[in-house]
Amino acid sequence: MQLGLVGLGRMGGNMRERIREAGHEVVGYDRNPDISDAASLEELVSKLSAPRVVWTMVPAGPITEGTIDQLAELLSEGDLIIDGGNSKFTDDKPRAERLAPKGIHYMDAGVSGGVWGHKNGYALMVGGEASSVEMAMPVFEALKPQGPYGFVHAGPVGAGHYAKMVHNGIEYGMMQAFAEGYELLAASEYVDNVPGIIKSWREGSVVKSWLLDLLDLALDGDPKLAQLKGYAEDTGEGRWTVDEAVRLAVPLHVIASSLFARFESRQPDSPAMKAVAALRQQFGGHAVHA
Repeated sequence: MQLGLVGLGRMGGNMRERIREAGHEVVGYDRNPDISDAASLEELVSKLSAPRVVWTMVPAGPITEGTIDQLAELLSEGDLIIDGGNSKFTDDKPRAERLAPKGIHYMDAGVSGGVWGHKNGYALMVGGEASSVEMAMPVFEALKPQGPYGFVHAGPVGAGHYAKMVHNGIEYGMMQAFAEGYELLAASEYVDNVPGIIKSWREGSVVKSWLLDLLDLALDGDPKLAQLKGYAEDTGEGRWTVDEAVRLAVPLHVIASSLFARFESRQPDSPAMKAVAALRQQFGGHAVHA
């Protein structure tokens, strides 16, 4: 099978290599000519045989929208566009509706696995018509891990990115739980080998997970994480997950708390904690730190 792949950053580049290793032809385009197989989107499309499948792996938002609009002018009836970036699920249906009059099919693919996906395979959550899934299935088979897991046709257009959003919300909660457990271990006078405890949990433990493995890997290089600042960004999926919880009246205590913890990490001197200190001083005469 042939695939056009737009966006060859670390993840896109790894995906290109994994698909090629499975025996498929990939034509990649990136703004960086040093890693690109085609000089332009026009050249990428010209190198593919119809019906064409083009997968975009570019930043969500205007860049993705612009790329899809450009491809819509270059592709033909029966071709397929897959957006594998971290787009918001509400963007997918309007894209499919814009492409439908031209006879161009559209799918959304939530992709998990990061830079490790080249070695371990990617977890793929896709949304779209069954015929589109069938058309792209050789690519999905090449990207996912071997065996029955790692792929789901989650539903119609938008379902793939929706599933990935919830996946990332769960990831926020799991990361926060590991982080809080790590902090408690590090604060305890009973424990003198925090990295060893984390490592011991990697087998035979009910909290065994890939995230735990990655925490162990980080502690191998920096046992007290002294080289890092306690500042964590969020890329949007956690916020969207909490927004959906509000819309659907679903209680998401852990995920919401983990998102707010990231916000707190960006405050060197929390205004809320200043207010708490002021209140304690006012009602109880408790000491404050100036």
